[in-house]
Amino acid sequence: MLIQLRNLFLSAVFLISSVVSLHAAEGKLAIVATTTFNADLVRKIGGERVEVKSVAPPRFNVHFIQPKPSDVRNVAKADLYVNGGLDLEAWSDPLVEAAGKPEFFRGGARSVDLSTGIRLLKVPTGALSRSEGDIHLFGNPHYHLSPENAKIMSRTLTEKLKEIDPANASHYQANEEAFLAELDRRIGPWKSLCAHCAGQEVYAYHDEVEYLTDFLGLKSDKYLEPKPGIPPTPRHIQELENYAKTHAVKVILQTTYFPRAASDALAKRIGASVVTIAHNVGEVPEASDIFSLYEYNVKKIAETLK
Repeated sequence: MLIQLRNLFLSAVFLISSVVSLHAAEGKLAIVATTTFNADLVRKIGGERVEVKSVAPPRFNVHFIQPKPSDVRNVAKADLYVNGGLDLEAWSDPLVEAAGKPEFFRGGARSVDLSTGIRLLKVPTGALSRSEGDIHLFGNPHYHLSPENAKIMSRTLTEKLKEIDPANASHYQANEEAFLAELDRRIGPWKSLCAHCAGQEVYAYHDEVEYLTDFLGLKSDKYLEPKPGIPPTPRHIQELENYAKTHAVKVILQTTYFPRAASDALAKRIGASVVTIAHNVGEVPEASDIFSLYEYNVKKIAETLK
């Protein structure tokens, strides 16, 4: 992937040199975010002071994105790079290297690692082996699906925006306070809406729902994938069917970009429902921004578990 992105960068150089960036004319910060969720967070905090573009389309698995020449060009022109950190976006490091932006490298002065300060779940211990599937070395990277973690992410972003654009620090601070106030206003009702969910057990296709189920008090430690990244097998599906008969599992959670066949088949056999959740802003029409994404996910789970 690194060689491919370097070639994309070379093909984009002549375009970069001939374009006067919009943000320079308007006095805005040009920001590239790795995902649509991160991009919406930038809009919430940056407001009219930022111009933001995202790399990963919302209806694709963020682990396996192939950046385009336009992404290389956007990163090369950007003032700030907002990413999920950890090993969620394996293509992120090659992308910023192809764009020739060392300040966007991990720990760089203009790289915002939104995982900073997050209490990570499922951090592996002991010796790691590829035989265990796609294990995340630093812990589960899908932390943004908890509204509580969005508070920490917003603070991380706000501090960096204030650092690189001190003249507008009060603007970013005010926007962050409004964002946090709105989250606080909604979190109580979300938990109340799914109060009956607490303690119930659900299946998931892939281990990307940990932070959402943790927020709602659900039990979720069994997946249709026998190991992360390994497609469901008949033997594993049979094991899940047998388990569900004695543990009242009535919901299977999955995002839009994983195949539905195995989930639908298992749901039919155990009398469960498949609930499509949104992993990113724009993944489903109802999840048009961060607040509506959380609203959609909580409501879908709450309604199905009644």
